[in-house]
Amino acid sequence: MFSKVPKALVLILPVLIFDQLTKYLAIKFLAPSGVVKILPFFNLVYVENTGTAFGMFKFLSNEIFILIALGATVFLIYMHIKDPQNWFIYSLLVAGALGNTIDRIIYGHVIDFIDLHLREFHWPAFNVADSAITIGIVLFLYKNLKK
Repeated sequence: MFSKVPKALVLILPVLIFDQLTKYLAIKFLAPSGVVKILPFFNLVYVENTGTAFGMFKFLSNEIFILIALGATVFLIYMHIKDPQNWFIYSLLVAGALGNTIDRIIYGHVIDFIDLHLREFHWPAFNVADSAITIGIVLFLYKNLKK
């Protein structure tokens, strides 16, 4: 049944759906300022991120972030066509970029909800799309630095 579906879509779609589902649940159960303590180092929170990673560049407009993400997505699709052996890496990056772009289009910001911390030090909140992007970048660096 899936033999005609590109491998990339078989990864992109589930990651994208899981990302949007978890953000919907964060909005429904955590917004506007809910915190659920799961483990001593892990909370679920509700954060509206108007910036990029770690909340940087908040001074840029939402439209700029959308254009950058869409441009990056087009570039990653081109890279996938040019380098199909790394389809897994490009698929993670595309899924993450699209997941956060959907948020920006619908809400005007990105929904973050994963809060990892060590006592009072909290890593900036993130989401499934951010995780896909991070894993994709780490794999890309590993493959390219290994050469």
